Amino acid sequence: MDIYYTYYESPIGLLKMGGTDHYICELSFVDNTEQLVHGEPGISEVMHQCTEQLIEFFNGNRREFNVPIAQDGTDFQQRVWGELLDIPYGRTISYMDLAKRLGDPKVIRAAASTNGKNKVAIIVPCHRVIGSNSALTGYAGGLWRKRWLLEHEFKIAHGVQTLF
Repeated sequence: MDIYYTYYESPIGLLKMGGTDHYICELSFVDNTEQLVHGEPGISEVMHQCTEQLIEFFNGNRREFNVPIAQDGTDFQQRVWGELLDIPYGRTISYMDLAKRLGDPKVIRAAASTNGKNKVAIIVPCHRVIGSNSALTGYAGGLWRKRWLLEHEFKIAHGVQTLF
């Protein structure tokens, strides 16, 4: 199956979107030119739909995405990414909370590692997972983007200007 790539200039930087005619398989931040197109340039209908939903999200008019997504991973990774989808908009959980949701607090490191391997940023909201002490920890897009996303969602959901 051919994977197409396109880009969306968001309020927090350039996003690289990878997808097929049926699903989105990548949404990542581009911080250098080495991250640019590694496949067929183009845009499918589902990618167009995703771009529209990203615009709505950044404008504060969308809290959930409904574009089809797919990313390769083990059964455990799929479970972690599924749990991320269940974190409500404008809320956060800790890595320990995530491990407990998976049924075993001892999987905290594996859950954190899997969180970091998420290839579909924003849509699979790995930015909503924070440290047990409420500290911002690890985010592939950079902690400043994680903070921005959390404050954006918190403001829309709760009418409050800052979270941190």
